[in-house]
Amino acid sequence: MKINRRLVLLVTAPLTVAVAFSALALAPATNQALQANRLADMVDVAAGAADLAHQLQHERAAATALVSHQGDSSLFQESADATDKSIAAFNSRIGRLSEVPGSAQEALNRIDRFTDELPALRAQVRSGSTTISALAFGYRIVIADLNGYRDGIAQADGVDADIADRIRAAAALSEAAEHTAQEQVTVMRAQAAGGFTVASQRTFDASRLGYTESTGVMFGLGPGEWRTWLERTLSGPKAREARKLEDRIGRADPSKVLDVTPKQWLKASEDRQTLLRQVEERIDGSVAATVDAERTRLLWTAGGEVALVLLTLVGVVLVAVRLGRVMIRRLRYLRNAAHEVAHTGLPAVMSELSRPGALSGSTPEQVAQRTGNPVETTGGDEIGEVGEAFNAVHHEAVRLAAEQARVHEQFAETLVRVARRGAQLTSVMVSELDTVQRDEADPERMKTLFALDHLAIRMERNTNNLLVLGGYGNARVRSADIGCSTVIVAAAQQIERFDRVSLGAIEAGIGIAARAVHDVAHILAELLDNATRFSPPDVQVGVAVWRLWDRAVVQIVDEGVGISADRRTVLNAALREPTAGIGDVRSMGLHVVARLAARHGIVVELRDSSGPGTIAEVTLPKGVLAEVSAEPDLPVENGFESPRTVITRRKPKDVRGRVGRPVGAGVAARPGGTAAPGPAPREEHGGQERTDGADAPAPHPVHDEPASRIAGVSASGLPVRKRSAPQQWPVREKRGGTEQRPGAGAPRPTPRRRDSRQVSDVLAAYAQGISRSTNPRGRPANNDDTERTKK
Repeated sequence: MKINRRLVLLVTAPLTVAVAFSALALAPATNQALQANRLADMVDVAAGAADLAHQLQHERAAATALVSHQGDSSLFQESADATDKSIAAFNSRIGRLSEVPGSAQEALNRIDRFTDELPALRAQVRSGSTTISALAFGYRIVIADLNGYRDGIAQADGVDADIADRIRAAAALSEAAEHTAQEQVTVMRAQAAGGFTVASQRTFDASRLGYTESTGVMFGLGPGEWRTWLERTLSGPKAREARKLEDRIGRADPSKVLDVTPKQWLKASEDRQTLLRQVEERIDGSVAATVDAERTRLLWTAGGEVALVLLTLVGVVLVAVRLGRVMIRRLRYLRNAAHEVAHTGLPAVMSELSRPGALSGSTPEQVAQRTGNPVETTGGDEIGEVGEAFNAVHHEAVRLAAEQARVHEQFAETLVRVARRGAQLTSVMVSELDTVQRDEADPERMKTLFALDHLAIRMERNTNNLLVLGGYGNARVRSADIGCSTVIVAAAQQIERFDRVSLGAIEAGIGIAARAVHDVAHILAELLDNATRFSPPDVQVGVAVWRLWDRAVVQIVDEGVGISADRRTVLNAALREPTAGIGDVRSMGLHVVARLAARHGIVVELRDSSGPGTIAEVTLPKGVLAEVSAEPDLPVENGFESPRTVITRRKPKDVRGRVGRPVGAGVAARPGGTAAPGPAPREEHGGQERTDGADAPAPHPVHDEPASRIAGVSASGLPVRKRSAPQQWPVREKRGGTEQRPGAGAPRPTPRRRDSRQVSDVLAAYAQGISRSTNPRGRPANNDDTERTKK
């Protein structure tokens, strides 16, 4: 799981807890706001209930007048229509209610049933089939339910005490209006009956007392201004007239007819009811305003709390997201820096440090500081500490790499110095051998000298290997291009079993550029040595060359044990990309070939053969090739071939279709002798002639020596070379005196001429010396133990 998802989960858990607790904290305020909203709806219905009660009271008075023959049906119908409108408005308000307290809901249910029965009651009034008492009782019940609903909403949950008192005070005023309305009906019934009875008198007195108690409740629960509103409203002439008539009726003798006419009483009582309705509407408006104000306050409070909680949560989320993004961005930057260092930066530094002379005199610490820090911005937190630690690791890795590079440079320098000293010693040994060979006539000694000469050539190749591994090349540079076949012969003469190399089809005109002759010969020598070592000792190793467009391809074919596909892939990769280190000693030839090939753009590839063995294919690019009209002679120059070396034309031997003529035995012409198998061609090395160590070709017409080197012609027609000036050797002390090396003082005497028998003995010694050089332990050539693993 990625770090961003982990951070999201880490932030989600506390946010979930915070949201849960916030919801619990917001629940009371939200509930109060909802209750206030429901209370506002119930207060609105209560206002409709007050209006419906007033209309029912008015209808009851008209019905009583109609039944008692004190009024007409038109007045009753008018009041009934007004009641129907009020009922419709009341029902529409009830439809907006969501929740009503239990007592109020029961009152609403009874009111709904009365509205369903009201048409029947009206029919009875119109037909006169009902009594005033029954009629008054029917209307009284529904009006009581309407007032009971007003009183019941004060008991709803969450209603503030002050608002509940106001609702009860408004309900008390409605009950006071009902008492005056009942008083009105009682008087009208007494007028119809010709006076009060004892029961009607008690009802009248109870109505007056109920009005007084209800107004007292309203004055006690309601604010003081409501009392002022009621007293001011009832202080007018209409109210005084109603009170005056009420007092007269109250003082009337129960057995006598009332002296107040029905018309006077109906008008006065109606006016008082209208005044009470005005006060009631004003009080209902005040209650509704109070409830609306409280609802608004609670809604704002709940909304504010919700907004505060939401803003807090949003702020926490934003802060968490911002901090998380910064953290993730820094971690990604650290990750990208680590990837860049691991896959690009550090390998590039290592590759640069692996090159020779990469330090340029700088210390490892200076190299590490010069590379800089991969993580530029760190900071003081844990991520910054990780960045600093990563910079420290990178610094230490570069420092250690630079330290290792310095050790490698020192080792390479030591290796090069040892190689150069070995080359110097080899040059001195070759010169000494050449000096001794000139005057040696003993066949046994010549055999030993020739073996040592060939070993010296192989030692020189190993020394050159060390120079290549140390980052240096062959110091000798030719001045003329050489044919490819001659370069192959020169390469074959640098290996132990040169007699097993067979030249196959070599396309004419392919030459090697002078600057690359020695390196190409070195590459071919390593490949030929590898092929002869890891193939049967009695099988030839074939070499073929042909041109391919602007390139030339050299194939070396052996019949050895072969290489597995995986191992061949590894070796080809190493040949394509040479390592900068010293390399494995067991694979020294592989590293040398890879470096020399990379130096000239040569491609070396190992391929599987159709039969046993391996094919080493060397592709020479255009820059390495040169055009030669014919196979040129090899002058004695810069340590390469003598013009006396030629290729023996033997019968071609088919080695998988490409191998042709093997390298033959050498020819040497010595002064005073005849052409016969002799020492390998000599080359200039350090100012001295040296023997190359390979068998010379069979007799063949030789080319002319340069005039500067010809001293005459022998009896057999071969050119006789001029002798080099004798070397002056340092004096070597012995006991009792000093001794000079041969040729160190006076010039050497002219060697004596040898007869044909002596020449034959010398050449036989040469052949035995070559055989001995290839078998230093004296074992036959065909019994050599051959390893089956490639370098």
